[in-house]
Amino acid sequence: MLYLASQSPRRRQLLEQIGVDFRTVDVEVPEQRALAESPREYVSRVAREKALAGLAALSDAGAVVLGADTEVVLDDEVFGKPADAADAAAMLRRLSGRVHEVISTVWLISHKGEWSDTSVSRVRMPELDAATIKAYIATGEAFGKAGAYAIQGHGAKLIEHLDGSHSGVMGLPIFETARLLRAHALITA
Repeated sequence: MLYLASQSPRRRQLLEQIGVDFRTVDVEVPEQRALAESPREYVSRVAREKALAGLAALSDAGAVVLGADTEVVLDDEVFGKPADAADAAAMLRRLSGRVHEVISTVWLISHKGEWSDTSVSRVRMPELDAATIKAYIATGEAFGKAGAYAIQGHGAKLIEHLDGSHSGVMGLPIFETARLLRAHALITA
């Protein structure tokens, strides 16, 4: 049985979209980047720790746990979820007129082994004026999202160009996830 180590409605929606049968397992994993850790290493470690925590919480010997993490990166700085409206506005001002990366890593972990894959997308935002930032934050979408935006909602209006995975920017790169699931006979198509 496949378990998703996440309560993210976006990740659940994306798995459901491709017809995956799964259950969720709630995990709490600290998301703090180590000093010498690269953004890519950080995202991979957090995703792996989520999957490991999920596996540890289950008594199902045949469980396969999917853990994922997605972060926005600009100039080697990881933009997590904003603490409040001021933090969200500061993030969006920094991303304004720039190209940033969105790193999304998926881990599958069972008692038989561990496998992972990563998607790196490049996203360009146009210059955002103060009124646009304020209006976007007022939608409420900025909260609980890495980089303070949600590409699947009103945040799509903030994206000038995407080179990479739309679903990866949402929080679960479907191509990479499906490839892992197929490789381990968890889906057929």
